[in-house]
Parts: sequence; structure tokens; C-alpha cells
Amino acid sequence: MTISRTFIDFFIDRDHVPTTGSTLIPRLGDPVLFTTSGMHPLTPYLEGEPHPLGRRLVGIQRCLRTTDLDEVGDRTHLTVFEMLGSWSLGDYGSSETLKWGYELLTSRFGLDPRRMYVTVFGGDEQVPLDQESLRTWQELGLPIELTTEDNWWSNGPTGPCGPDSEIFVWTGDGDPEGTPTTDDRWVEVWNHVMMRYRRHDDGSLEPLKQQNDWGGGAGKECNIDTGLGLERLTMLLEGKRSVYETSLFEPWMRTIPKLWKLDERSRRIVIDHLRSSIVIVGDGVHPSNTGRGYVLRRLIRRMLTTLWRDDDSRSLSDVPIELFEHTLSHFHQGETVTMIRRILIDEEIRFSNLLDRGRKVLSHERFHKSLDDTDYKYLHDTHGLPRELVDSLR
Repeated sequence: MTISRTFIDFFIDRDHVPTTGSTLIPRLGDPVLFTTSGMHPLTPYLEGEPHPLGRRLVGIQRCLRTTDLDEVGDRTHLTVFEMLGSWSLGDYGSSETLKWGYELLTSRFGLDPRRMYVTVFGGDEQVPLDQESLRTWQELGLPIELTTEDNWWSNGPTGPCGPDSEIFVWTGDGDPEGTPTTDDRWVEVWNHVMMRYRRHDDGSLEPLKQQNDWGGGAGKECNIDTGLGLERLTMLLEGKRSVYETSLFEPWMRTIPKLWKLDERSRRIVIDHLRSSIVIVGDGVHPSNTGRGYVLRRLIRRMLTTLWRDDDSRSLSDVPIELFEHTLSHFHQGETVTMIRRILIDEEIRFSNLLDRGRKVLSHERFHKSLDDTDYKYLHDTHGLPRELVDSLR
């Protein structure tokens, strides 16, 4: 049985109803460009709107995050990834979700509790220590680290928010050392958010109506939003060193090293950005200079810049159809391989032409100096050269 199926069935057995995984494109009217978390499509329901499927939900959501872009290339960060999620819409509290999380990871997935550590919200001037989560983990016997900012989840500067409790797994050799905040060999795998509040523009917090009188005590129902990264969990269960070495990336890691000689970090960036670009185009986004299309364009150009660093003859036309097919199949996307491949190659040609034009423009003696804002504005408005591209060519 697959990891995803085991997860879904576990929560179905606990009266959760499966939801259909949404695309990367948020609902109409949502100001966010892409879906960044499993709870994003459920925001109206977490704020109190009745969900047609009930108050206990479970599902898989593909997500895109660019806030961690500089970390892509390490062992665990990805631009597009899948989030396994479970949700309580005011139906149960933190004790239930944390106990289920522990049971699923240890009894069903076989993770060793001796290699687990958890973090809990330690309280601040507005919200007290999360006593219920603390007591639950103490009962289960796991080591606990209290933090403040690291264990507070919000969907932005305003809106739904609350304390969270994160489960970490030791990935180093030998016995576990340190804590999640002092040793990065502790990898976060599952975050449980107790979404009890709404933050207003003035910074004040208002308890969400969809909960029962929670005041830091035990056993009170609230909104629960959990997110378990499929790629990270697969890495842990398969005993791999990075998410890229898992079965999820097998055709990529088998093919790309034979195609292009890249150092490890560059290879990961190229694989991540190309794979992510396929998924984004598969959800109907085309490269452009604004909005979602610009995010896609930046990813493609960042990937090409990495790819061409040592050899500018490399081309996306070299990438075998198999990798496109594998990615579209995995994410259950119906777009045709030929169309997506054409869009990416056209963007590659456009970027190559832009680089050639940029080099010619910047060779003018006017730009043989430190550039100021007026220069950058001229280069952008007259020649279509973004500031970051100008900087990379100098």
C-alpha cells in the first residue's frame, strides 16, 4: 500500500471524509498567486463556513512555495511538493490530533519514537503556553522543546492563526543529539496547527467562533490543520539521505546526471525547478511578466542560469519525454506532454535571446560603472532587462 493510501485510510477509519486535491491555482478572488499549504483551499471553512463534506476531512494537496527558494538544493526543500493533510473544523482538539499523529507515524509507518522530538508553543504576551499539547506529548513520552515564533502558524499578517506543534525525526548517524532548533539533522515531518484565532490589522487576536471555549486547558475542540510532507516522509521511510534520492524522483535522478554533468546542489535545483515548471504549466499557467506567469518565468530562468553556468549549449530539448510523462502522471494532470514541452522550450529560446540582447546593451560604455536606479529603470523599460538579470550579466 502506498504512503498516501495508508495516510488517507488511517483518517477514514477515524471518520474523516476525503477531499479532492486542488490545483496550484487558488479559488477565484483569492489574492495569493498559488496554493502554499494544504489548508489554503479550506480557509473559508476554517473561519466558520460549513463544509459540504462535514467537520472531519483528509486529503492530499499539491503546493508551491517560493519563500524557501534559496533553500532549494538542500536535502529537503522543494518548490512544488505534496502535502498530506487532516482537518478538524471545530470538531476535536490538539490532544486527539497529536495522539493520532504519533500512532500513525510509529504504529503504521514504523518510525522509531526514540528518534522523534516535538516542539510546542511556549506562550507569549498574547497567548499562553499550549498546555494541552504539552501534556499530550508528556503522556506519550516524547522529548519536548518549547519555542515561541517557531511554533506559531499564520496564513499571513492577518487572518486565521494559532499555536502549532511540530514532529521532528532524527536523520543523523548514531544516537540523536541536540534539539530541533540546535541541530538541523532533526527534520520536521508533520505540523499540527491549532487554529484558534484571527489576527486583525492592529495585531490584536480574536478567538475564532468555530471552537469551544479554549483557554489553554485540556480537551477543547478547535480548528485543526495538519500538514505532513509526502516527499520528506518518503525520504524517512526509505532511509534516504535526501528527498531527491527517493522513489518519487527515481527517473529524474537516473536521467539528469547522464544528460548533464552538474554538482549536487546545481543538479537538485535544475531537477526541482524543471519538475515544478512542468507542474505549473500543467495547471494552466504560461510564462509572462506578471502574476503567476512571472513566478513560472523566474523558475525557468533560474533553472536555465544554473544549467548554463558551465555549458551554454545545454538545452531543454535534450530532456526525454519520459520525465514529462512521469511528472504529469504523478500529479494527475491531463495536459499533453507536447504542449508543455513546447512552452518550456519557447521560454528557453526567449531567455537566450534576452541574454544576447542584454550583453550587447551592457557592453555600451554608459554602463561601465556602478548602476543607479535610473539606469535600472531605463534598462527595464527600454530593453526589457529585469534588474536581477542585469546584475547577473555584469
